[in-house]
This record gives sequence, structure tokens and C-alpha cells, in this order.
Amino acid sequence: MLVNLHVKNFAIIDEIDVDFGRHLNILTGETGAGKSIVVGSIGIALGARVSSEIIGNHGDYAVVELIFQIDDEDTLQALRALDIETEEGQLVVSRKITGSRSINRINGESVSVSMIRKVAALCMDIHGQHEHQSLLHKEYHLSVVDRFAGSEVEDLKLQMAGYYKEYRELLHELENENVSDGERTRELSFLEFEKKEIEETKLVPGEEDKLEEQVRKLSNASSIVETLGKVYACTGDGIGGSADGISQALRQLSGVSSMDGKLASMESELMDIENLLSDLNREISEYMDEFVFDEAELHQMETRLDQIRNCQAKYGKSYEDIMLYLHEITEKIERLTDYEDYQKECQQKKETLEGKMTALGSRLTKLRKAAGKKLEKKITKALEELNFEKPKFSVNISPLEGYTAEGRDDVEFLISTNPGAELYPLGKVASGGELSRVMLAVKSVFADVDRIETLIFDEIDVGISGRTAQKVSEKMSILGKEHQIICITHLAQIAAMADTHFVIEKLVSKDVTRTNIRPLTEAESEEELARILGGVEITDAVRTNAREMKLLAKRQKDYAAV
Repeated sequence: MLVNLHVKNFAIIDEIDVDFGRHLNILTGETGAGKSIVVGSIGIALGARVSSEIIGNHGDYAVVELIFQIDDEDTLQALRALDIETEEGQLVVSRKITGSRSINRINGESVSVSMIRKVAALCMDIHGQHEHQSLLHKEYHLSVVDRFAGSEVEDLKLQMAGYYKEYRELLHELENENVSDGERTRELSFLEFEKKEIEETKLVPGEEDKLEEQVRKLSNASSIVETLGKVYACTGDGIGGSADGISQALRQLSGVSSMDGKLASMESELMDIENLLSDLNREISEYMDEFVFDEAELHQMETRLDQIRNCQAKYGKSYEDIMLYLHEITEKIERLTDYEDYQKECQQKKETLEGKMTALGSRLTKLRKAAGKKLEKKITKALEELNFEKPKFSVNISPLEGYTAEGRDDVEFLISTNPGAELYPLGKVASGGELSRVMLAVKSVFADVDRIETLIFDEIDVGISGRTAQKVSEKMSILGKEHQIICITHLAQIAAMADTHFVIEKLVSKDVTRTNIRPLTEAESEEELARILGGVEITDAVRTNAREMKLLAKRQKDYAAV
């Protein structure tokens, strides 16, 4: 669950710190107080796109930090699979937004935005007003059914996606190879020329590096010889050489080394130095004796190096790249040489892939239809609980003409919101308020399936009132028994059900506007309900109504708990 939200210098929020409770957390406040900004900050902390324009006027950066307490073992295992360990189940996610970039951290370690999004998918489901509109798109309907169907469908979809990718590549290849005899002859001639040029170059792994080193050595032969001569003069045993000086020093020291242990140690060190210098001088001497400059050999190496680089310029930057290209054109030459056999082989592969996709597609369809039937019953029941009178909800699954990476099914939700009415596509009959309730029904069904503990609802009450609002509040309360719910609402019926009630306020001080959020006591919660009910003037009757609404909500929750 989400334990704490900390926001600093975010839009009109100076700084807030919110400790959320279990079950149903309700956020209310006047229009324009910043309720959507609070939910928006949570979304941004969990990887939503962000602009530097959200940075407030109290610094040059904004910070949003979320602290989760994760107790579900499956969720902990999923986090470990992402190489994220919690500290006694605690997970800290933060984003710092500056003028040029965002700094993302999980438990203090820098991570990518994509990693934060993966973690967010395990910990929280944010449902905003825009998501209602996703119900209007059939693509969303397919994902809902597949999610409900479970892991078996997801596994089959992975296989289908692999086959479909191979199938598309094969079709593309066949299309590109479908050329005239004259074009095929010209291409074959060109490929054979390239193959011959690569093979005649006789490339050897690592040859370029060795040649570069040898060419560099021979090109600087005179400089190398001259420098080594000077070095040898400095370190050798000639007059003024280091070896001669050390030899003399050693003779002097050997006369007194027996008089003190420290002097004997110095003598030993000096003998080691003499031996090392002797070895160095011998290596220098041998190098100079063996070093032979051959201009013809240098020219030959340079020519070979040019040949290798010319091949790289045409066919690949490295030996491995060129060998891969040679393999590809060799295969293509074989295809073009035996074109008819190649066509037959491709056709056989195509038919085999089509057979595999058809079989997989049939299994997917069967699983989706079975899941669809169960989903119909569960969502219909949830809709009835949300004050739809005798609703009908159907998951229509029909075949597509061709293959896709997800199978051959076209999925669409159909609904009838009035008794006796025909089923029609959801987007053609559902109003804004009905869409909100349908989405709540979908979420409540999935709350029993998903392991996600925290659900956020932003303005789930749009377009509803009266008895419908009461039914929605009861559904939210039931949902809150097994999940942590954070809900922004304008309706007193929903707010009355709060287990923890927060008010979001816009405060103005010295011409500076800022947003604040604080938890309410029972008495303050009643006063806030009265404000929602009464508007401008809050009378004693309105307060009595608010008190009764809280009592009814408590009775309803107690009844549901029995």
C-alpha cells in the first residue's frame, strides 16, 4: 500500500506530506484547490511524462516521493525479478524534475523511467477520467479479456507474436525476391562479384591490428633506433652510464656493508637494481640487433592494410561484420541460383507458419470465449450493484480475416443499459456517467484477480448523483476492504464512506497561492460533507443531513462486514 506521499515545489504545491491509511481514503476540496495536481504528482512519480513547467516558484526543481509498504509475497518476488530489493517490505520511489531532465530513484539508487513504470504496474493502478474513454476503443476490450483470461493466454500470445514476426519477414522476403529474370541475373552477377572480392581478400581475424602495429613500427624505424641509442648511452656501462655508476657505488658499499645490518640491506637493494638495469640494457641491445628496416616489407604491409580497409569500407567495419555479410550474400546467391526450389521452400514455410498460427489462434479464441462468458456474468453483476436496472453486458468475439500478433479475434464490449433494449457497442449507448460506472465495474472485477494493492480513482463520480451515487459509494467501500483505495470525489455520498478523509485546500497568503492537504477528524469530516451538500450557506439542517449521511455510511459498512 501507499504509506506516504511527499511533494515539494510542484505546480502550486509548496510542500505537502501525506500519510495514507488502509482501505478507503477520500480526498475532497473546492474546485480549483489542486485535487488533480495531487493525483498528477503521484502519476509523475510513477513514470508519467513530465514537463519542466510543473516546477513551482520556490526553487529550480520539483520533487515527488512515494513510500510503499509491500507485504504481498508475489509482488515482492516480482520486484526481485526486476533486481529490486525492499527494506523490510518498504519501497521508496522518487523523481526530481529539473529544467532539463528528471532524476529517478528507487530506494536511493538511480533507475530509468521505464524501470519506475514497471515497478508502478506492480504497486498501483491509477484510474483517471481519461481512462473512461479507453472503453470506447476495441483494442482495450481485447486487453481486458486477455488480462482476465490469465497467464495461459499471455503465453500463447508470446508464441503467436514470434510466429507472426517470422511470417511477416517471410512475406517481405518473398515480395522483395519477386523480380524479373533479367533483374535476378544482374543481381546474381553483382553478388558473385562481391563474394569473389571478399574471398580473394582472405581476411584473417586480428590481422588488421597486427599490421597497424608493424606499420607504425617500421614507419618510425629511424626515430626508434636513434632514441634507443640515446637510452642505452644513459643506462649502459660506458662512461657516464647508469650501469657504470651503480657498479662503482656497489664496490664502495661492499667495503662497509658488513659493519651494519642496514648497510647490508642497502647493498642487497643496490645489487637488485644493478641486475634489473643489466636486464634492461640486454633487452635494448637485443632489440637493436634484431631490428631490421625493410622498405619493401613496409610497402607490402601498407598495401595489405589498404586492401583490408577497402574491404571494410564496402562490406563491414570488422572481420565479424564482413563474414556475416559474406554468409548472407552466399545464401542469397544460392537462392537466386535455385530460385524455383527456393520459392517452393518459402511457400512450404509460409503454409507451415499459417498452420501454426491457425492452431494457436483457435486455442486463443477458445480461451477468450470462455473468459468472456465469465467476465460477462461478473461485470453484469457489478453493474447491477452500481444501480443499472437489468443491464446486459456481452463480450462479442468475432474472427478477423487475417493474422495479427495477438491472434485472429476481434473483441468488442456490447451493452444494454435499459430493460428490454438491444445490445449495442459500448461507445454508442453509454453516457459519461455510465462509462464511469462500467469502468468501476471492470476495476472491481479485476480487483479480485489482480495482486495490485493500491487503486486510485480520480473523479469516478462524473455524471452520477442520487441513488446511483449511493450505489457507487457502497461499491467503493466494498472494494476498499481488500484494497487500499485513494479516491478524489465531489459527491457527499462517496465521501461519507471514507475510512480516512482528507481535504485539499487552496491557501492564499501575501498574494501567493499554494495547495495544502490534511486529514480530517470525524467532526471536520462532517463539516466537509456539509460544505459539499450546502454550497455557499451551511445551515444547521445541512449539518444534520451530513451527520445522518455519516451514520448511514457507518451502518452500511458495519452491515457489509457481517
